[in-house]
Amino acid sequence: DLMHKARSAQAAYAHFSQSQVDAIVRAIAKVVYDNAEALAKMAVEETRMGVYEDKVAKNKGKSKVIWHDLKDKKSVGILRHLEEEGLVEIAKPIGVIGAVAPTTNPTVTAMSNAMFALKGGNAIIIAPHPRAKNVSRVTVEMMNDAIYPLGAPAHLIQIIEEPSIELTGELMQAVDVVVATGGGAMVKAAYSSGKPAYGVGPGNVQCIIDKDSDYEEAVPKIITGRCFDNGIICSGEQSVIAPAEDLDAILELFKENGAWIAESEADKAKLRQTIFEGGMTAKDVVGQSVATIARLADLPIPVGTRVILAKADGPGEADLLSKEKMCPVMAVYGYHSFDEALSIAQTNLELEGKGHSAALHSHNDAHIQQAGLALTVSRLVVNQPSSTSAGGSLHNGFAPTTTLGCGTWGNNIISENFTYKHMINISRIGYYLKDKPVPTDEAIWAD
Repeated sequence: DLMHKARSAQAAYAHFSQSQVDAIVRAIAKVVYDNAEALAKMAVEETRMGVYEDKVAKNKGKSKVIWHDLKDKKSVGILRHLEEEGLVEIAKPIGVIGAVAPTTNPTVTAMSNAMFALKGGNAIIIAPHPRAKNVSRVTVEMMNDAIYPLGAPAHLIQIIEEPSIELTGELMQAVDVVVATGGGAMVKAAYSSGKPAYGVGPGNVQCIIDKDSDYEEAVPKIITGRCFDNGIICSGEQSVIAPAEDLDAILELFKENGAWIAESEADKAKLRQTIFEGGMTAKDVVGQSVATIARLADLPIPVGTRVILAKADGPGEADLLSKEKMCPVMAVYGYHSFDEALSIAQTNLELEGKGHSAALHSHNDAHIQQAGLALTVSRLVVNQPSSTSAGGSLHNGFAPTTTLGCGTWGNNIISENFTYKHMINISRIGYYLKDKPVPTDEAIWAD
């Protein structure tokens, strides 16, 4: 029934002009921006994850920056004429998009995927997480109420109101393209659906502090990135890799900025046992506060602590703390050379998070380029909080999104930020260029 309605809506919407499409896409973003507080409150209450203030910031920030990025881009009809190549590129809709929204990000993921889908002339059906079905449904209702006055066909944006694994699987097999933002099992199901699918890989962002960086500037940014929404963001910093010679001073800066450091082996063992179950992040700690982690782990952490740090026993398989931790906890490593810093980061990425993102605080262009060349990540975030920057911001050139491709390293088809351009097909007209100079065989094969 959802598919039948979506097909009818998309057939009508496919004839909308660029200006009509853009007005609708803007309305989707604006209604989330205007209702940021109410949607954030619903998300925290229903999912029992994250931080209300951060979800407000996310709702406002993502709606604003995604619309700012989309508003001037062509996505309907003729995209461009390439005179020298004799090509004309024409955008065409894909059809009906199926989008899986995670419990960790139920509002802006639904919003951004709807914006990308409708920017390309498509209809969309959203499959929410059962633990976030109400806030996702209200988000869809708000978006529809905002676009109907602009002439949008009914059922252009729909949602599975009572989600289940079975219904989500059925949706994946029925739509034209699947966008799977969520856990590994859901992404694998999308790839197995028989339909083209855009998935994401797990995050495990390694954060390197270079010897030449301003430590007093870097440390607050790292804490901000790690604490945002209680560490629920896949692009959030997971490890601090810092110069061994300055490690004590850097850790003091972390303490001054609200960090508590697990010093004893017993405390670190409690953290590992609490955060991980069978080597995977325990569901009870995802998106939870430092206070909750402290209570679960029976640790004497002062009230007001923002983040927990623990010196790892080594990178990669040497310590479970080298893995992704979806709560405000970070592993710490010391290094003696920048090559060693990169080796620690890459070893951790090989364990988990390969293809996602890394962060570097540095003013050394040679080191920045070296890290970019060496690390198997799709984005290297420089001198910014990774969690709020890797998905695009007004201060960098990454495409604003909530879905971050991890390339073939992360078993994904794209190694960039997912956006509207992945939601269109492009037809190309090729003209015969009779006056184009044709090189001789000798010129073609010349050294």
